Amino acid sequence: MTRHVHIKRAYDQASDADGYRVLVDRLWPRGVRKEDLPYDEWCKNLAPSPGLRKWFGHKVENWAQFRDSYESELRKPEQTDRMRALITAAGGKQITLIYGAKDPDHNHALILAAELNRLY
Repeated sequence: MTRHVHIKRAYDQASDADGYRVLVDRLWPRGVRKEDLPYDEWCKNLAPSPGLRKWFGHKVENWAQFRDSYESELRKPEQTDRMRALITAAGGKQITLIYGAKDPDHNHALILAAELNRLY
């Protein structure tokens, strides 16, 4: 299966290979000036709900339940429509989801990327 969606931290250098860059955090990444973060779109509504984000709190022990709950949020019709609109907006380019979390193995961008790749 070809992966059309990748993830990258907001603190990492942007590159032309990123394609269509989409910030997927509900809150702006700490310590990053808006003029210093290149992105094509900011999809706040595809981030986890505020309640789910706060409950998770980036605690690894909450990861499995967080993943299941966030997948459920993303599979609601309005979220599926938003993901399809994002794929369309990318115009066939690779999509790179930009996130601010420190943990590269336990963050919502991984889950969102998998859902977007599933829809491609």
